[in-house]
Order: sequence, then C-alpha cells, then structure tokens
Amino acid sequence: MTAEARTGPSDRGGPSDRGGPSDQAEQVQRALALACAQINRRERTVAEVRLALEGRGIPERAACSAIRALCEQGMLDDARFAAMFVSEKRELQLWGRERILRGLLTRGIEPELAETALAADGDGGVPAGAGGRAGGDPDAGTGGGRAPGAPADRREELACAREAELERALGLLRRRFPDGPRDRRDRDRALGMLLRKGYESELSLDALAAHARGAR
Repeated sequence: MTAEARTGPSDRGGPSDRGGPSDQAEQVQRALALACAQINRRERTVAEVRLALEGRGIPERAACSAIRALCEQGMLDDARFAAMFVSEKRELQLWGRERILRGLLTRGIEPELAETALAADGDGGVPAGAGGRAGGDPDAGTGGGRAPGAPADRREELACAREAELERALGLLRRRFPDGPRDRRDRDRALGMLLRKGYESELSLDALAAHARGAR
C-alpha cells in the first residue's frame, strides 16, 4: 500500500473540520507549512508527519490533504525513508537486522515495505535463526534454518544474507574487541553489544566463535 493510500479518509471529518471553504483552505495551508518545517529538519515518514500535525491541533481532513499533496510532490516518501534508514543504520552504525526492522516499524513504516527495504540493501529477508551455522553445511537438516523444498535460488539468497549479516557482526567485534574477548566477562560484554545492536542470538554466538578463532 502506498503512502498516499494510507493518508486516511479525506471526506470524513470531526467537528473541528467544519467550516467554509476559506477556513478549510487556511487549515490545509497551515498543515503544509507545519509539515514542511518537519521535513526540512530531517527525512520523515508519513506516520511521523501525521502525528506531528495531530499534536499541533490540525484537523484530520486538512492533515490528510497536506500529506497527500506532499506525497504527490515526492517530499514525503516512506519507501525512500526506509531505504535511507536501512543504509545509514547498517553501514554507519552497524545495526543488525532485527534492530533496523524494529526502528522502521516504530516510525510507522509498513512491515512489507520495511522487509522490501532490507532486501533491497542485500538483506534477503533472512529471519532470526535462519541460515546454517558458520562453517557448517547450510543444507544439512534443520540446523540450516531453511524450509524443506525451498527453491534453490531462495536458499542461496538466505545464505548470502546471513553471511553478510555475520560479516557485519564480525566487523563490529574487530572494532570493539580487536584482540578477541579475553575472559568470560569480555565475552558477555561482546555478546551483549551484538544483541543490543540487533543481531539475533545464534548469529551473535557464531560471530563470537569466528572472531575468537581469528584473534588467536
């Protein structure tokens, strides 16, 4: 569903929506001005702008009209926001898939659009626990995390996505713990860091094991 289609009904308003054409036009203009001020500070989602307008007392009909206009002009675009968010959080802040997904959903991005943005950035839509353990046979039993009978290209896509996520986790470990965890306390700290960043637990353990081997 597009952002424009989610702006809500424009022909249904509450008591605050009532008024003559000039009043409604003024409300839309005020909504546009407030929305543009929000967008000029940073990229926003449709949901964020709608919430900001609601907080400023903008009637629903005027808010919907303003949001629709901004979407049509390309100033509001949830798909663009999602793509930028995934790229920034993954490359600059080294977030894991789970944390990125939570961040998108919290900002009002539709789940399907969030998954599309993750996949477009090389994620492949791998769920938590999917993919084989590092160094193992990715097609062996249930440990590979792949559904029986899944198409070969999809299995390959999941394997590549997990490998990329594992490499990002390893990169974070090499940066924060260049010599590897020295004791159990260090290991717990490293694991906690990966989990907070949004890497799923099994992958985090695989990354710790691989980092420990490489640091020896």
